[in-house]
Amino acid sequence: MNHTASPPTAESAFTPLWFAQASHGLDEAGRMLLQAAADWAGPVLLDLTGSTGEPLDSHCAQVALILAGLGVDAQTRASALLAVTPAPGPEVKQDPVQKAFGTEVMTLVRGSRALYRLGSITGQAKEQTGGGDQKEMKRKMLLAMAADLRIVLMRLASRLQSLRWYRQSKTVCPVGFARETLELYTPLANRLGIWQIKWEMEDLAFRFLNPEVYKDIAGRLEDKRVERETLIAQVRDQLLAALKREHIVAEVSGRPKHIFSIWNKMRNKHLDFEQLFDLRALRVIVEDERSCYHTLAVVHSLWTPVPEEFDDYISRPKPNGYRSLHTVIADAQGRCFEIQIRTRDMHQFAEYGMAAHWRYKEAGAQGGQQTADGEDDRKIAWMRQLLAWDREAATSNASASESLPDSRTESAGSAADNAPVSKKEALARPLKAQEDEHIYVLTPQARVIELPVGATPVDFAYYLHTDLGHRCRGARVDGQMVPLSTRLSTGQTVEIVAAKSGGPSRDWLNVQLGFLASPRSRSKVRAWFNAIELQQRISQGQSMVEKELQRLGRTAVNLEQMAQQLGFAKADDLYVAVAKDEFSLRQVDALFREDVQEEEPVQRVFDAARESVSKTGKSGVLVVGVDSLMTQLARCCRPAPPDLIAGFVTRGRGVSIHRADCKSYQELAERQPERAISVDWGDTGDTQYPVDLAIEAQEHPSLLRDLSEVFARLRLNVTGINTLSRRSLTRMIFTIEVRDGEQIQKALAALNELSGVSARRYSS
Repeated sequence: MNHTASPPTAESAFTPLWFAQASHGLDEAGRMLLQAAADWAGPVLLDLTGSTGEPLDSHCAQVALILAGLGVDAQTRASALLAVTPAPGPEVKQDPVQKAFGTEVMTLVRGSRALYRLGSITGQAKEQTGGGDQKEMKRKMLLAMAADLRIVLMRLASRLQSLRWYRQSKTVCPVGFARETLELYTPLANRLGIWQIKWEMEDLAFRFLNPEVYKDIAGRLEDKRVERETLIAQVRDQLLAALKREHIVAEVSGRPKHIFSIWNKMRNKHLDFEQLFDLRALRVIVEDERSCYHTLAVVHSLWTPVPEEFDDYISRPKPNGYRSLHTVIADAQGRCFEIQIRTRDMHQFAEYGMAAHWRYKEAGAQGGQQTADGEDDRKIAWMRQLLAWDREAATSNASASESLPDSRTESAGSAADNAPVSKKEALARPLKAQEDEHIYVLTPQARVIELPVGATPVDFAYYLHTDLGHRCRGARVDGQMVPLSTRLSTGQTVEIVAAKSGGPSRDWLNVQLGFLASPRSRSKVRAWFNAIELQQRISQGQSMVEKELQRLGRTAVNLEQMAQQLGFAKADDLYVAVAKDEFSLRQVDALFREDVQEEEPVQRVFDAARESVSKTGKSGVLVVGVDSLMTQLARCCRPAPPDLIAGFVTRGRGVSIHRADCKSYQELAERQPERAISVDWGDTGDTQYPVDLAIEAQEHPSLLRDLSEVFARLRLNVTGINTLSRRSLTRMIFTIEVRDGEQIQKALAALNELSGVSARRYSS
């Protein structure tokens, strides 16, 4: 929170009357701690104002009163007074607050200051970027920055007090401040179930954002809020008395619907004000399902039910599993009430399980079909259980041995019993009940970025833009230059220092050096070096081809046309094949010979009873009905019977045979259609044809063995393997020899039966 000097005030906000209210419910040690914090903060804050213009001593004094109303401990109330005091500079080794009040209070103060800083940064942002995703990201960031539930409570209480000050002082509340309250803080209070803070923040923010609508709804309410609350209390007492006469043990609670909730329901469900029946609502919690229906009969005997407004979600639960009885009744004066009746288990499920009330509220009209899952939902459910239990413990003066279900060992909303947790242990437990998998950092424009735990400034740069990651040369974190291997933390502001051009360092791929934590970033660095390597191979292959052409005295040849004559789509493909020693330069020499000499027979390596096209050169293809023309099978698509095939007349190497759907052939035929020729399979006999199979699979130690067993079982010769691994995915090209398409289909079927393996016919 920003601090500015204000005119001297007449007296401190920490008066004896304030202290009596702020220390309510504390023991002597707690009262002494709160008094010490007030004595410490009073002189420091006396002449300071916050960014809203509110005097800081008055602000934190009122925040402490709000927290006292929630029944929090003395450490939290004291931290609320100390959190807005100016933090010492980096030259101070130990914060005086820690020395005076201990580690626990210092942790709360430090966390609260971090959240104040987050609010200040996001509040100063000129533009809101990212829409709804950014709103949710900020909520997650706020939770991630709060290492203790009490820090979140302090932040919510501070925001509520700021809104109250705007109303009481009649100071114009900034639109961005009110909008941020509705987008960030009220949903958080809603998720935590802190209703008394939630509804007041909603009403105040709504009042500043839509004053005319607010006044219209307020004017249309027949009675004031206090009168409505009094009426609900009377109905509650009347119902409790009737249930007691029927020997039904029940808890009855209720409060009137606030103005923002009225407007929100009218908007979401397209209702008129007169169609709202739940402006006053009661909730009855009983022991068992039978008591639910017994209570319903008692309610209908006391007041007149509205038939069309009755819903039995016990016998017909909502799709998300929500169960309860809903009925609307009218009293003698025609005033309507909504009453919800449920068991304790139903209430637990509704509050903490898939049908949690906050899911319904935030989903709007579709809320009944929403489900709650994921780590964030379980964390929220745990916090709500802790908060509700702490409030109950405060009101009933329960002993420190009371226990709370530990939701860290089960899904949210589960009814299973768990090991008890003492009150002291529960309050000391951090908000992060489960280890976080992400951190949330800010750009200089206050955009929230989600990164994996352990992420560095280089990961941050690659998240923003690949080119920025390549050019990253330095980083500032919270305004200070840091090494690129620095691990970022939630709440930090990161700014990248980039060169105008350049690329990444190979050191970034060294895991031990710790420059990158994100697999996404590492893949982008590898892609950069793969592209560099490809260019180097192209350059190397081009140099080798040009030297061979100089030796042959063919320096004036068109390289693109020559590559196409050799069966390549473009010259770069030829260069890469030459550089990788996959293509012999002797074939360039043969291309320019007038007489093609027969190749010497090559000794068969595998099965002497079978002929291989790659060894004999006999393809078994008839060219327009003639079998005496020299043919060769194109390596780009590797045709095999009974593939539909097409021929292309080359210079000096006869007819090149392609699959009819081969992209390289289609490009060649489009450029020189006069050289396309009709071909067909002749008598192929037992000739073996080389075929390429593309295989993608998740890496595991026995992958190559499993693939080899398939080929061995089908008695297929493997003549070549080319592999490429990225992250945990392996891509392989297997060249096998087959007689016909049936063997190809059997091989593909057997490969695809392997777990995590995807196989297909390959064509370059």
